[in-house]
Amino acid sequence: MNRIARLLTPRRLKAAFYLTLLAILLLIGYRIYLSIVEPTYNAVHAEQIERIQADADNALHFAVVGNINNSVGLFERKMVPMLNQADLDFVISAGNAVSGGGEDKYRALYRTLSHLEMPYLLTVGENESGAFGSFNFYEHFGPYFYSFRAGGHQFLFLDSSDPDTYPFQLHWLKEQLRDPISGHRFVFLGHPLFPTAKKSAIDSDDQYLQDRAFRDRLHELFRSHGVDAVFSSNLHLFDQQTHDGVYYVVTGGAGGLVLNDETSFYHFVDVTTRDGEVTIGVERLNIGQHQAFKTLESLWFFIHSLFYVGHLNFLLVLGVLALLAIKLYSSIFVERDYYRNYELDTAPWRDRPLSIAMVTNNYLPFIGGVPISIDRLRRGLEQLTHRVLIVAPSYPGQQDEGMDVIRVPSLLSMGRHGEFRLANPLSPRIRRGLKRFRPDLIHIHHPFWLGWVAQWHARRLKVPTVFTYHTRLEHYSHYVPLPGPLFRNLIAHTAVRRFANRCTGVIVPTESAEEYLRIIGVTSPIYVHATGIDFDRFQASAPEAVAALREKHDIGPDEQVLVSVSRLSREKNIDFLITAMDELRRRSEQPFRCLLIGDGEDRQSLQSRIDALELNARVTLVGAVPPEQIAHYYQLGDLFVFASKSETQGMVILEAMAAGLPVVAVRSSGIDDVVKNEANGFKTAEDIHRWTDAVQRLLEDEATRQAMSERAVSSARRHAIDHFAHDVAETYTQVLALYHWRPEK
Repeated sequence: MNRIARLLTPRRLKAAFYLTLLAILLLIGYRIYLSIVEPTYNAVHAEQIERIQADADNALHFAVVGNINNSVGLFERKMVPMLNQADLDFVISAGNAVSGGGEDKYRALYRTLSHLEMPYLLTVGENESGAFGSFNFYEHFGPYFYSFRAGGHQFLFLDSSDPDTYPFQLHWLKEQLRDPISGHRFVFLGHPLFPTAKKSAIDSDDQYLQDRAFRDRLHELFRSHGVDAVFSSNLHLFDQQTHDGVYYVVTGGAGGLVLNDETSFYHFVDVTTRDGEVTIGVERLNIGQHQAFKTLESLWFFIHSLFYVGHLNFLLVLGVLALLAIKLYSSIFVERDYYRNYELDTAPWRDRPLSIAMVTNNYLPFIGGVPISIDRLRRGLEQLTHRVLIVAPSYPGQQDEGMDVIRVPSLLSMGRHGEFRLANPLSPRIRRGLKRFRPDLIHIHHPFWLGWVAQWHARRLKVPTVFTYHTRLEHYSHYVPLPGPLFRNLIAHTAVRRFANRCTGVIVPTESAEEYLRIIGVTSPIYVHATGIDFDRFQASAPEAVAALREKHDIGPDEQVLVSVSRLSREKNIDFLITAMDELRRRSEQPFRCLLIGDGEDRQSLQSRIDALELNARVTLVGAVPPEQIAHYYQLGDLFVFASKSETQGMVILEAMAAGLPVVAVRSSGIDDVVKNEANGFKTAEDIHRWTDAVQRLLEDEATRQAMSERAVSSARRHAIDHFAHDVAETYTQVLALYHWRPEK
């Protein structure tokens, strides 16, 4: 963080801001320039053929090029000057003059061909028709297959890219070839008909004309009607051969990729008709382009394409740059005071009961950390005479809670037992209930679904919102139908940041959670309040209930009891804990039993793993336990074990401490703030051997375990519900004062 702060100095931020403004102005200027300079063009071939026919006589001199591929550095800057100096009547592309069929590619080609000092014509190749390019070719140049005569010679252009037109093209070609001519016949089509004599490593068999029946019919027509030469491209080489008196030429070196060897090289084909003879030669060009210039050319072509052709693309990029400029301006020039506002007067809200609406995506009777935390806060606030309304999904078997809870109908349920309920966010119960309750403040417990609805209603009711960051969303990617890395690394953090910054205040249970929120960019005021626990309930002794549990689970008198409480799902890292129990069994002679309390969608797979490791005598999946019995299980235990890394606090750890259990946990956010290493427990890296070492030490060293037990109780005592509720109520008054604060002018 310090390194980033050193890089983002005010001077560098200002430089970035002004550079972004300059980029915006340049892009707008370039867009205006292109709109003025770039002409529109249609039916180019008609004009070009008229020019050819106007100057044609029996002796023609023309060039055939293939695979221009929108090359600016090679074709436009190097080959075009050579063609202009070759005293040609016209130039014909045998295909692949563009690198793709997009509008931008055609416009770039038109600009390139405008540098030729003679007429030009195009053959439809594979690239011309790609990416819906057939439409652009037809609009800007003309039909896909066509013919014309010049100086007594016949020129025929075919479209080998569309098999659906092959039958009609054969009929059309037959009719064209029936007319007698005094000169020669030349045919142009994008795909070669026959395999070349030499092969190029960058070409493959599928680059030839694939329809053999069409190929054979074409060749028969060429042979029987005296076609002199057939020109094709689509291969990155030069080849010439004769079949049944028909001369076939493949040309593919006008600017695209070549190998610069004896087969694949830059060239154009030179054709001359004189005195009844046709002379066809190849002009090999000793040209090339450095890879760096090719890369720059591609980048510039991309920029030009982006801003000239695609109006939407242009607006999107311009919008992104504008947002960047606004962000930089806000970071540099907008004054901020990151210290607490000491002018706030909380007295108007401190001296009266508040009406607090709490909105959550899950609640009792579902047993989980968030519902239990909400219920404890509700009870603590009500003891302080505040009014609390809960807005939560409906569950089967829920109790009649009267007017204190608005149950929103569920659209669907998820999880092994339907514990996750997707409430209807458009339910009129929410609007009617909040309007009737008239909250002073809305406390939101999830940054999505009903959380979004709560933010909308808060704006409508003109009341502040408080968001409690309970859950590390990035550890729940397996529940989301999106790519895991995308959700973990981007969406989860972005969702939390955006939601938190739209709230008036944010409550977190630990300092490590506050640090995380600041790192991802949360700027709203953050208040640290560890979730409260019912300390006295976990201290109360119930020897008869504990003895009954020991008998129920057939726990021997010499067995130490390890307790863990969590949902049986992937983010809780139960697999790690089971593996550690297997390791502990082999290491320690001390008999032990590990009771895993909780239920979830992974229960069956975890039980199968326990069976496979033959751990049934050591590890028991207890299942879900009613809240009133949890304290008895803690009192049954000798220590508490925990492997989850998805907690923001780990409330069950505080509960276990309140019952006098030292803790062994995997070091992570939330855990790190609660467990004081070698004081009230151990926290280790996610390492089987180190974690098992800690558990073994507490199992076998009674004195250490007893000392840590006493310190665990002292740690938990500071998190009683009454302290927690009082601190949160104080935060409410500060948030209300901040929301309604108007600075004096």
